[in-house]
Amino acid sequence: MTTPPRLIPLLAQFDFARKRLADRLAGPVMDSGNGTDVPVGPMTDEEYLWEPVPGCWSVRRRSDGPGPGATVLAGAGDWGRDAALPPHPTPPPFTTIAWRLTHLSEMLALRADHTAGSHSLTRDDYRISEDAAGAIAAFDEGAAIWRQALLTVDDTALDTVGYSTYPHGSDPDDPFIEIVWWMNQELLHHGAEIALIRDLYRAQRP
Repeated sequence: MTTPPRLIPLLAQFDFARKRLADRLAGPVMDSGNGTDVPVGPMTDEEYLWEPVPGCWSVRRRSDGPGPGATVLAGAGDWGRDAALPPHPTPPPFTTIAWRLTHLSEMLALRADHTAGSHSLTRDDYRISEDAAGAIAAFDEGAAIWRQALLTVDDTALDTVGYSTYPHGSDPDDPFIEIVWWMNQELLHHGAEIALIRDLYRAQRP
């Protein structure tokens, strides 16, 4: 299938942001943004779960229960991600790298399924990673299957409202090209947040 011309720049943006975050998480170098390689170490488990302020939302063992202000642990497996049924806490709690990265990876994987897969996966099916290596691998997998799903889309699908049936966003109401744009923004802004928390963690441990 020929890639629709309107999708090409969005794919290029996704690929750049995906590689930049993957390198920022795993090293050994990342692109500074101007083509210069900057050394970066792989994320540790301590850093992945680091709570820089009191009351953080994170990922936790189910046996420990939800964190402050959370009412449930979302996801599958022995670990879950802090969450709450609506209405959500105001102001929103600060979230750890673990929370942000598993949230991003879950979105990528579930939207891929609801675009070109079974159209059935829910948050209760998504396994939450308890360690940094598992979370990095899950991000790589989620990004890969989302990109593969995009390659199945033709020009008509880009304008189709509700082409993605992902149940936790505006997918039923928006043309699919807007969902593609939105996923790029999710990757860009969560990637920037994760990078900043990595910088703060390093600054706390000179």
